[in-house]
Amino acid sequence: MRFLIFLVGLSVVASSAVALQQLPKPQAMQFLDGALKLGGGIVICGIFSLKMQWHGIIGAGILALLGFARGLANLPGLFKFLTGDRSHETAPVLEAGVTALCLLLLVRVIRELFRERLRRMLEQAD
Repeated sequence: MRFLIFLVGLSVVASSAVALQQLPKPQAMQFLDGALKLGGGIVICGIFSLKMQWHGIIGAGILALLGFARGLANLPGLFKFLTGDRSHETAPVLEAGVTALCLLLLVRVIRELFRERLRRMLEQAD
């Protein structure tokens, strides 16, 4: 689980490097700001999970939820991009990629939390 947290965090940060190369300067700086905050926060949660596993995993899940929710607001821009409106360059595609990464992490964190809950319930039953 920790590996996935680090991988998603570093992938979000790496997407900002792609944005710097492909987007115009103002859009690239906005994307860089958001990607560094979200990806950096996820990496920090991964580091935190080394000492206190569940606190770091839950923190990464909350950040993934926030990233996914923000990405849902960008879906109309992706639909416009897919229908031919290229006024925002490739920003909607990059945002959709970050949204997909956040959804992946969120689903895995929720699955891991349910698994831990079941483990504790079975342990308590014995």
